[in-house]
Amino acid sequence: MTTLDQAHRTGNPPRTDAWRTRDILVTAVIGVVFGVVFAYWNFVWTVIAPSSALPPIQAFLIYGVWLVPAVLAPSIVRKPGAAVFAEMVAAGVSTVFGSPWGPDVLLSGFVQGAAAELIFAMTLYRNWSLPVLGIAAVASAAAAWVHDWALYYADADLTLQLIRAVAMAVSALVIVAGGSYLLERSLRRTGVLDGFASRTA
Repeated sequence: MTTLDQAHRTGNPPRTDAWRTRDILVTAVIGVVFGVVFAYWNFVWTVIAPSSALPPIQAFLIYGVWLVPAVLAPSIVRKPGAAVFAEMVAAGVSTVFGSPWGPDVLLSGFVQGAAAELIFAMTLYRNWSLPVLGIAAVASAAAAWVHDWALYYADADLTLQLIRAVAMAVSALVIVAGGSYLLERSLRRTGVLDGFASRTA
């Protein structure tokens, strides 16, 4: 049986790393939608976490919202570069809406997407199980943690930095990995993801 015949029997298209038009459109749409979400979340963050000092540690439990595109987009399109692409589009839209952090949002989006991308690349873009999504989400949070430590919280002591890391990791596992997994499954049940590979791992 050829790969194409097997794909038709299983309902999955043949796996290829080549980007299709629909892959580009879906990833871009995810980025734009979450860019709008980011714009709202930026406002929420400035209310609960003043930029003049280290925010309350519990604020970092909601940090994961900014990382969702880095896991959700790849889990749907399953193409190299999807994590970075989606995060950069979202960051760009957020910047257009007037991010309080200015152009640095683009750098932040890049490092968050690149960290998740590295995890998916290590699986050769073949394993989309919840544990892998969790590792990718935590990797994205770790990149954000390092970035923010260097640029915004350099004066905080090590204990606070470690507590911040734990809070961000929890946020990544619950909001990013769990949220992306459930959202992808929900979208698939509606049929809007027909033509994309179904979850096999």
